[in-house]
Amino acid sequence: MRGANSAKWVAGAIVIALAATACGGSDDDSSSSSGKGSGKAGGTFRLGITEPVAIDPYNSQESEGILVTDNLFTGLYEPTADGKVIPALATSKEVSADGKTWTFKIKPGTKFSNGEAVDAEAFIRGWNRVVQKTAASDVAYHLAGIAGFEDVQAGKAPTMSGLSAPDANTLQVKLSAPDFEFYVKTTHTVFSPVPKVAGDAKNKTYNDAPIGNGPFKMQGTWQHNTSITLVRNDGYGLTKAKLDEVKISILNSNNGVTLEYQGFEAGTFDWARMPTPQLPAAKAKYDAQGEWIDENTNGMNYLLPITDNGPLKDKKAREAISYAIDRDAIIKGVFQGMQTKSTTILPPAFASVYQKDLCQSCIKSDPAKAKQLAKEAGLTPGTTLELGYNTGAGHEEWIQAVKQQVEKVLGVKVKATGKPFAELLADQQKAGATGMYRFAWGADYPTPDNFLYPLLDTASINKDASGKVTGDNRGRYSNPAFDALLAKARATEAEAGRNDLYKQAEKLAMDDMALIPLWNRTQLRLANTKKFADIKMDFHEDPNLAEISMK
Repeated sequence: MRGANSAKWVAGAIVIALAATACGGSDDDSSSSSGKGSGKAGGTFRLGITEPVAIDPYNSQESEGILVTDNLFTGLYEPTADGKVIPALATSKEVSADGKTWTFKIKPGTKFSNGEAVDAEAFIRGWNRVVQKTAASDVAYHLAGIAGFEDVQAGKAPTMSGLSAPDANTLQVKLSAPDFEFYVKTTHTVFSPVPKVAGDAKNKTYNDAPIGNGPFKMQGTWQHNTSITLVRNDGYGLTKAKLDEVKISILNSNNGVTLEYQGFEAGTFDWARMPTPQLPAAKAKYDAQGEWIDENTNGMNYLLPITDNGPLKDKKAREAISYAIDRDAIIKGVFQGMQTKSTTILPPAFASVYQKDLCQSCIKSDPAKAKQLAKEAGLTPGTTLELGYNTGAGHEEWIQAVKQQVEKVLGVKVKATGKPFAELLADQQKAGATGMYRFAWGADYPTPDNFLYPLLDTASINKDASGKVTGDNRGRYSNPAFDALLAKARATEAEAGRNDLYKQAEKLAMDDMALIPLWNRTQLRLANTKKFADIKMDFHEDPNLAEISMK
C-alpha cells in the first residue's frame, strides 16, 4: 500500500520500529491519541479517490481503501507520518525470550460506534474473520505468523489456535515462528477489532457500512462508484477528530487524477493529486500560496515481472528490460525532474538498510548490454510483451515512454494495456499471467520486512486451486535461500543483526531481478491550507483526517 506536507520526510528521517523489547521484557506504553489539531472544530473536508477494492478491514489494501478503513478503525498500534510506531489501544506489550509469544494489554472502556465494547475478544474475532479461506482476503498473509493460521486457511479449524484472551483486556498471541517485530505489523488495518455484527467476511451489509471504533464513522453506506461520507465519531475512545465530516467523491478511474486537480482548482476539493503534465504549472501556482506538498515517502515504483511464466521467466530477460530503460530521460522529460531514479528494492527512507546502486542495470541505460542479455534469454525481436497499468492515476505518460524505449532497444512489441485499478490487480493475480505490470508499494508498517516478505517471499504467492495468486507476491518470485534469510531476520532480536540479514536478502532478490526498480516515491499533493490547519500526508500517503482542524 501503500505514505506526508510541508515538513519533508527525507531519507534518514524514518525510525524503524524499535526493538521489540528485551528478552522476556515488557514496556508500559501510555496509550496516546492521534487527533491533535491545533485549530477549531467543525468543517467538511472534501477529496476525490477512485473506487476502493474494499473498506472493510478484512480486505482493505490500497491507498484509497486504507484511507477509509484507517479512519473507521483503531488497532493496537499505529504508524506516525515519520515512520515511528506508537501505541493506540495497546497500553503495554511483552514478548517472550524466544520471540514467539506476545502479550498485549488493551485500553479498557472504549467502544465501537454501536456501543459494543472493544476488548480482546473483538480483536480475536476480527483476526479470525480475515483468515477464513472463504474470505479470500488479499491481505490475510499479514497474520500468517500466528499459530494455527495454516489450519484455518486449509479449513481444518475455525479459529487460530495462537489467539487467546486471558481476561477482557489482555490479548495473547502465540506465533508459529519467532518474530521480534510482530507488534509493528499490528499497525495494519487488517489487525483491526470488529464488533459481533460484522459476521463473516462476505457480509455485504457490513462490507459497505463497517461499524468501527475509529475517529470517524460511516454516514450511510458506500455508494459504489459515487461517494463515501464519514462523520466524526463523538464516542471515540481516544482524542476525538475535529472535522465534522469528510466527503469522499469516487471518480472515474480513467481520469481520476485529472478530476482531482480540476476539483481543487474549482474549489470543490480540499486535497488533490495532479496529472503529470500539469506538475510544473501547479507547483508554480500553489507552492507560493503554501498549498503544495512535496514528500519523499516510504514507497517505491517498479515494473513487476512475472517470473514463473512467459517471456520474462529468465532473469536475463528481466535484466535486459532494465538496461533498455533510460530512467534519467523519463525523469527529465516526463516528470520534469520531480522524481528520483531508484536502484534498490527498499526505499531510501529505510536509511539503516539502504544499499544505493544495488541494481547495476538501473544506474545507466545500456542498449548493447540489453540486447546481449535478451539474446541469451531468448527474448527475440518480434516477441510480444504485455505491460499492464492502471488508468486515471497519472501513469499514462511514463508507461508510453517505457514502451517506446524497450521496443526501440530490443525490437520487441510491447502491448501496453490500461485498466481500472481493481481490474489491474485481478489481472496480476490470474493464473497464466505473463509479461510485466506497473507496480508500486508503500509500506504498511515501517520495517524492511514489509517490502521483502509480502512482495518476494514464497509464502506470499499463496495460489488457490485455480492457480490464482492471492498474496502480494504477484511476480511469483520464489527462492528458498531468500525465504531462509527472511525467517532468520525475524528470529533475530538485535536490530543491527536483523538489518544485516535484510540487506543480504535484498541483494539476493536484486541479483535475481525479482523486481525492476524505476524511481523512488516522491508524492506531490495540493492541500487547502487557507481553510484548514494541521494538514499533513500520513504514513499511507493519505491526508491525516483525524488531525485536521479549521483555521
